[in-house]
Amino acid sequence: MAVEKIALITGGGSGVGRSTALALAKAGWSVVVAGRRQEQLDGVVQELGTDKALGVATDVSDDASVQNLFAKIKERFGRLDLLFNNAGTFGRNALLEELTYDDWKAVVDANLTGSFLCTREAFKLMKDQDPQGGRIINNGSISAHVPRPNSIAYTATKHAVTGLTRSTSLDGRKYNIACGQIDIGNAASEMTKKMDGGVPQADGSIKPEPKIDAAHVADTIVHMASLPLDANVQFVTVMATKMPFIGRG
Repeated sequence: MAVEKIALITGGGSGVGRSTALALAKAGWSVVVAGRRQEQLDGVVQELGTDKALGVATDVSDDASVQNLFAKIKERFGRLDLLFNNAGTFGRNALLEELTYDDWKAVVDANLTGSFLCTREAFKLMKDQDPQGGRIINNGSISAHVPRPNSIAYTATKHAVTGLTRSTSLDGRKYNIACGQIDIGNAASEMTKKMDGGVPQADGSIKPEPKIDAAHVADTIVHMASLPLDANVQFVTVMATKMPFIGRG
């Protein structure tokens, strides 16, 4: 008898998160989607068309909210096999010298603190469940490698996510927890809609950039999640072929 596999996707109400939820459900996973808007999550759960789905309104930057999320997962499913730390925000596009403390903190809280809090709670579940272990996949972004203009908060957090991935991968070994990172370039979503009208380039120009269907990212995550826990995709980049990443600047 096949063991039920449980996945949690933060930022699961739209974009890459929604596409990943649909792809994992199609591959036979039971899926929990978390995000700020319950109505949006309910829509995704309805799309999944299964009684093995759950939507939980969650602010990943809030410790109590994250603990509530994982308590509901434990109560409903009893275990967790995959965490996709996908929730995040670009934040306000601004000159470095004009970025406020609140602007900075909002991005750090969502992109970095949120990923840490969910990872910590996933560790607690995964190390004590039977069979032990699980997989964590972090959404790094190509900004984990190189920045866009006027994006210091986003870029700094995504570089930090790489450190989170490496430490999680190392610290998870003793619990049979694998951790990898997917660096995404220009997946079509509400967050990347503005690229159609042009975005700032390193040379000061404004140009539109090509995008890819978020389903391609989701398919990659399904592959990563399908591996046995003794195998891991540590880092992978999925991007629009002709976007200005290679040679950026």
